[in-house]
Amino acid sequence: MEWNFRSAEELSAALGAGEVTSVELTDEAIARIERDDEVINAICVPDFDRARAAARRADQARASGEDRPLLGIPVTVKESYNMAGLPTTWGMPLQRNYVPSEDAVQVSRLEAAGAVVLGKTNVPLGLQDIQSFNEIYGTTNNPWDHARTSGGSSGGSAAALACGFGALSIGSDMAGSLRTPAHFCGVYAHKPTLGLAATRGMVAPPAQALPVDLDLAVVGPMARTARDLTLLLDVMAGPDPLTLGVAYDVTLPPARHERLCDFRVLVIDEHPLIPTGSAVRAGVNRVAEALVDSGARVERHSSLLPDVTEASTLYMQLLFSGSVAYFPVDEYEQLRSRAAELSADDQSLDAARLRAMVFSHRDWLAVNSRRELHRHGWRQLFAEFDAVVCPITPTPAFPHDHDPDLLKRRIDIDGVEYPYFDQLVWAGLATMPGLPATAIPAGRSPEGLPVGVQLIGPMFEDRTPLRLAELLEQKIGGFQAPKLGAPSSAGRGRGADDEQR
Repeated sequence: MEWNFRSAEELSAALGAGEVTSVELTDEAIARIERDDEVINAICVPDFDRARAAARRADQARASGEDRPLLGIPVTVKESYNMAGLPTTWGMPLQRNYVPSEDAVQVSRLEAAGAVVLGKTNVPLGLQDIQSFNEIYGTTNNPWDHARTSGGSSGGSAAALACGFGALSIGSDMAGSLRTPAHFCGVYAHKPTLGLAATRGMVAPPAQALPVDLDLAVVGPMARTARDLTLLLDVMAGPDPLTLGVAYDVTLPPARHERLCDFRVLVIDEHPLIPTGSAVRAGVNRVAEALVDSGARVERHSSLLPDVTEASTLYMQLLFSGSVAYFPVDEYEQLRSRAAELSADDQSLDAARLRAMVFSHRDWLAVNSRRELHRHGWRQLFAEFDAVVCPITPTPAFPHDHDPDLLKRRIDIDGVEYPYFDQLVWAGLATMPGLPATAIPAGRSPEGLPVGVQLIGPMFEDRTPLRLAELLEQKIGGFQAPKLGAPSSAGRGRGADDEQR
């Protein structure tokens, strides 16, 4: 029997019933990786020997009566998580030999839950791209069209799931890094509420793994079904045992509703700063029509929605002010010079990004104060609505673009070019205020590419968008496996610098 595309929930039931062993599942997953990953390049650091040993231990544990949430389930881990004995590079050539001695807290939680880790998945340089490629491990291709990106920065994880390389994966998200790859590859992902899941050990090398509170960034689950997202989130959620975990535990409130007809949903598919491509708009409308057909209350406009133009500017300012914190002094001074040349009348997102790169702490505090006002606005909105449905990016997966000057890149939206990073405005809608957001498949583009949408929920009510995702999966369908071996102009490019250009 073919097990590679079964859900973690189904695999757990089969393992419990004695229909299959973890060793068999692991061997089958490894065989598929060895057969198909040459062209996809999702698994950048295989760990097959330790995976087989973990699978044997899982079978022995089950035989002795143990029953843990992920016992014997093959999974993958984003390369940016520390795993003892394996390299953690974040795609940075200078760190290609960095090997941590301790697991990230989320890797420890996976292993405590009984998961079998097959290996680590590919990322962009420093996790700072909407694609996944670097000089160490090469380019991860989209399983649906190898000439296109799988997304970033959790692009390797999304591609691995789409190809059947494990049932689950863990990634991270600050600029859509869970949601965008899920959207591009046709799988599910959940960006938890900011602070819900401990992040220690998901740190750029060679920094020490400390229990810091990150701004904007979260760690979260990826899967091929919505129910599997909940299964994995329950393993990941909770404070760091070194800090808040000393005193607190997590009990998430239940979903607000159990039936689609009871949900109150705001649907938005237009943004004042960037158009929504026709394929993505169709995906949003498909979800909206399914909600209406099920009897849900659906609105297209609300005065309660915080100003999305200001939200996008605030998000870009917070995101880019943090991204340059460790730039070399000479590069920082160049940015200061470029920012000083901007016209005071230039209020574009490009200008906001550049100014933010040279923010003073006083500047940052002013932006952070505005963020708190937006958070209050979202609380008021979620008193009237249960979720917001909107795009993740304006387009499906785009062709590989490895121009080293990211600010010169462009994104094509129905034949018109826009600044590359402007597409982040939709991801920022949930990220800036720290809200949970679930990415779900919502159909295909005319070219056959996956299209996803995100379901944004109230802060710390992660089970509400997750439950909505489950119900929509039943209504409109979910993951479909790509036909691997599709024609492509892109190759694996492992470590080949000429393929990075």
